Amino acid sequence: MSDAMQPTSNPKWMTWTGRVLSALPVLMLTMSGVMKLMNSEEVVKGMAHLGYPPKLAIGLGIVELTCTLLYAIPQTAVLGAILLTGYMGGAIASHVRIGEPFVVQALIGVVIWLGIYWRDRRLRELLPLRKI
Repeated sequence: MSDAMQPTSNPKWMTWTGRVLSALPVLMLTMSGVMKLMNSEEVVKGMAHLGYPPKLAIGLGIVELTCTLLYAIPQTAVLGAILLTGYMGGAIASHVRIGEPFVVQALIGVVIWLGIYWRDRRLRELLPLRKI
């Protein structure tokens, strides 16, 4: 392989910044998914507040944990980020529908992509930030 074709490695600081940023939504979404599986009183109240039947919590928890696991595995992280973007879009829509703020859900989505952007050189090559 010629020098021009060899990929440059990711700087360690960039990789670790991405890992830390990625860990934040993984921890938050794992906790949220586990709480949905436990179907606690808070989850039942939250589902009712958003206008959803409590029986949906377990299914949502499974989806949330599955997408989060895919995001946490480096080989499937981009797929996980795409799926979590859709999941967070649904969360945003739920809050918009009842007139509540959705900043936290939007920030989680942004941090999901920032984390993977910083830790994966291939994604930065696919979506480069350009100076104007």
